[in-house]
Amino acid sequence: MTAEASPLRTAPSRREENGASIFTWSTSQPLLHARYRLEWRSRAQARIGRESKGVQVDEVRPGEQMRNLGVVQQGAPLLTETARRFDLPAERDVAERAVETLFASMDRIAHVHTFAKGMGIAAPQLGVGRAAAVVQPAETGAGVVVLLNPRVIDVSEEFDAQYEGCLSFFDVRGVVPRPLRITVETTVLDGTMVTTVYERGLARLVQHEIDHLEGHLYTNRMRPGVEPIPVEKYRQSGRAWAYES
Repeated sequence: MTAEASPLRTAPSRREENGASIFTWSTSQPLLHARYRLEWRSRAQARIGRESKGVQVDEVRPGEQMRNLGVVQQGAPLLTETARRFDLPAERDVAERAVETLFASMDRIAHVHTFAKGMGIAAPQLGVGRAAAVVQPAETGAGVVVLLNPRVIDVSEEFDAQYEGCLSFFDVRGVVPRPLRITVETTVLDGTMVTTVYERGLARLVQHEIDHLEGHLYTNRMRPGVEPIPVEKYRQSGRAWAYES
C-alpha cells in the first residue's frame, strides 16, 4: 500500500520472454480503493553506488540484502516500540493477513540466505506494528511456529550465551545470554489462549522474536562491555547452536 512501505503479501513472479524479464503480480483480495506502488532497485544501480564508495563491485553486504528484501533496518523508530496486540477473534482477518505477510517475507529471505540455526521474523521488521511473529526451527521437517500476542510467563534458572544475528542489522553477530527453557502464552485466531514450553535453540529463536514485539533488539540483552562482531569474523555460519547433552 502507498501508505506503508512493506513487502507484498504475494511475491511478484518473473519469467524470461524474448530476451526480456517480465514481472507479474496479482492479489486475490484487494482492499476497496487500494492503490499499490512497486519500487525497484536494479543491481546495476546498486553496483554503481558501491563503486562510487570504493566497495568491491561483486560485494553485496548481508544487511543490504535484507534491506532490499523489505526488512526494516536498525534505527527505525518502529523497532523500539511495543507492537499492538490483536483483539481476537474480532481481528482474525487482520491477524491472518499479518501472518501471511510474514510467511511470504520469510520465504523470500530463505532464498538468499541459509539459516542453519533456524530463523524468525516479527511484524515490526516489515513495517507492521502488530504483535505477530513467525519462527522456523532449524530441525528438518519441523513446522513453523506462529506467535500472536506472545508473552513469556516463565523462564528457567539455567542460562547460556550464544551468538545471534538479526535481519534488521545483519552485518554483525552478538553473544546473547538467554534462558534455556521458557514458557510462552499466545493467542490463537479463535481467541483461545495457549501455553507452550520451548527449549534450547527454539527457545532462543522465540525469545528473539518476542523481544522485537516488545521493542527490544538483541543488543539490549548483551552483557555490559560486550559488543557485536562483524560477520566476517563470525566462525559459526552454517552450524547449529551447540548444547551439552
